[in-house]
Amino acid sequence: MKAGDVLHLTRAASPQFARPIYLRLIRIHTDLDTYDGWIWLDGYQLDKKGDAVDRRELYVLTAGVRLLGPAPRT
Repeated sequence: MKAGDVLHLTRAASPQFARPIYLRLIRIHTDLDTYDGWIWLDGYQLDKKGDAVDRRELYVLTAGVRLLGPAPRT
């Protein structure tokens, strides 16, 4: 995962995603302590059109994050 990638986050990533979301990744926090297999992400939550609607900082299970690929260039 790298900046600009679009991620699909569901309950597999964290119970907080009862409603799945899409996130355009800004960065992965490497300076924060986490449990093994978990990471902090910083990114923009996307709406159905792919537009950023909210900036989010999220704690997720790495194995549950689905990488969709780089964000489309406009």
